[in-house]
Amino acid sequence: MTLSLAAAFAPHEALAAQLIPHAAEGDDGSHDIAHILRVFKNAMRIHAKEGGNGNVLAAAVLLHDCVAVEKNSPLRAQASRLAAEKASKILDELGWNSDEIDAVAHAITTHSFSANLSPETLEAKILQDADRLDAIGMVGAARCFYIAGRMASGLYDPVDPLARERALDDKLYAIDHFEIKLFKLADGFQTVAGRELAAERHERLKTIRDMFLDEIEG
Repeated sequence: MTLSLAAAFAPHEALAAQLIPHAAEGDDGSHDIAHILRVFKNAMRIHAKEGGNGNVLAAAVLLHDCVAVEKNSPLRAQASRLAAEKASKILDELGWNSDEIDAVAHAITTHSFSANLSPETLEAKILQDADRLDAIGMVGAARCFYIAGRMASGLYDPVDPLARERALDDKLYAIDHFEIKLFKLADGFQTVAGRELAAERHERLKTIRDMFLDEIEG
C-alpha cells in the first residue's frame, strides 16, 4: 500500500515511501493522507512556477500534519510546532543534514493558520499556500462541513443564517466558518502562483455559500 501510494508523490516517490508511515495520525479525514496528497499536488504546481528546493518542500508537505491535534483542542495553536519537532527527529534518523532539517521544520512551523507565524523561506511560503488552497474551493467547503460534523456543530442558524442580528460562531454553525476564516484566506497568499490559484478557488467558495443559502432560504 505504501509503495503504490508513494508513486502518487512523483517525482519524490522514494522520499514519500520513507515518510508516508509518519505522515498522518489519528482518524481526522480532513487531515489524512488524501489531504497530504492534495497539498503535495498544490505545492508542486506552485513550485513549478516559483522554484525552491523540491526535496525540502516535499518533506515539509509529507510531514506537515504528522502530529494530530483536534480543532477544538487547547493545543491547536501548537500543532505545527509539535509537528516540526517530530519531523526533525524523523529526518535526523534518516540522515538529513541540519540545514535541510531546519528548513523543513521552519516550513512546517509556519504553515498553520492557527500558529499565526510568517514564513520566511520560499519553501515555507509554498507550503503555507498549498495547505491553504485545500481550505478553499470545493474541497475546502467539504472539509468545513466534515469538521463541523466531527465537532458536533450545526450547519446553520435556522432563524438567522447570515448572522445579521447575532454574532458569528463557527463552533455552533458550519456556515459561519466561511465568514470567520475561509473568505479571508485568499488575501494572505504568499506567492504569485498561489494567489492565482486562490483567486479561482475563492470564487468557487463564494458560489458554494450562495447556493447553500439559496436552498435554505427558499
